[in-house]
Amino acid sequence: MNEELLKILKSQGYQIVGKHSAVKTCHWVRKAITKGEICYKGKFYGIKTHRCLQMSPSVVYCTNRCIYCWRILPSERGIIWNGNSLSEEDDPEFIAKESIKAHRRALTGYKGNPKVKKEVLEEAMNPKHVAISLSGEPTLYSRISELIEEYHKMGMTTFLVTNGTRPEVLEKIKEPTQLYISLSAPSEEIYKKICRPVYEENWNKLIKSISLLRSFKCPTVIRITLLRNLNMEEIDDYARIIKIGMPKYIEVKAYMHVGCSIWRLEENSMPTHEEILLFSKKLAEKINYEIADEVQASRVVLLKS
Repeated sequence: MNEELLKILKSQGYQIVGKHSAVKTCHWVRKAITKGEICYKGKFYGIKTHRCLQMSPSVVYCTNRCIYCWRILPSERGIIWNGNSLSEEDDPEFIAKESIKAHRRALTGYKGNPKVKKEVLEEAMNPKHVAISLSGEPTLYSRISELIEEYHKMGMTTFLVTNGTRPEVLEKIKEPTQLYISLSAPSEEIYKKICRPVYEENWNKLIKSISLLRSFKCPTVIRITLLRNLNMEEIDDYARIIKIGMPKYIEVKAYMHVGCSIWRLEENSMPTHEEILLFSKKLAEKINYEIADEVQASRVVLLKS
């Protein structure tokens, strides 16, 4: 990995694992440990927020350059490098074990904190869930199936989030506990503006990946990130695309004006929860889904088939 980029990631709190992986403690894990709060995934799917590990096997390696991404894009720091593929890859067993060690290192500072219950911290130090979604596109790691298997061997559940540009990987992948595909545009034209694909064929590959959702036995999710005045109007087109895959769940979530995205977007691009709820109701009617839950603080609504 580029040395300058490595330095930036470490300054932002990333725990680097091997040549291309990283762990970073989610702020909701911190809230769960210190205040007993849970994230929306805890409310929607019943995971234990304080026992979730957030990692990526391909940190900052990605096939898109989404304008709403709160992670660093190397080009914005004048760093020139090939972030579209991994040249050397670490062993999946190494990544799985070292990611847990990195997670524990990040939590060490909570020992002795009077706000933290000892038993809660002990549980947090032994994560039961892994969100493979931190930064970058995880399916660029060619041994992603083996990595999922390693976590499963450890008794952990896996939540894989992909941008859908690698359908050839999804066709053969070892199924995670839950699979997410990000859908951030209702058309190829808007996709190119928002996701800024590295490869011309990424939109067609995304649609192919969505079609593969029907073949999965695990729960599947399409996550829609909405930006005001950019991708909130064409509900009929979203409905048409969703019907191709018919996932079990749809998460409709507001873009959040945080991290590196504030360099690319105005705060006004962030929809209110009321706007997210209205969009969700209209979409649910068109695809015959129901609104199953919502979390106002995260500006997210869950639809269920």
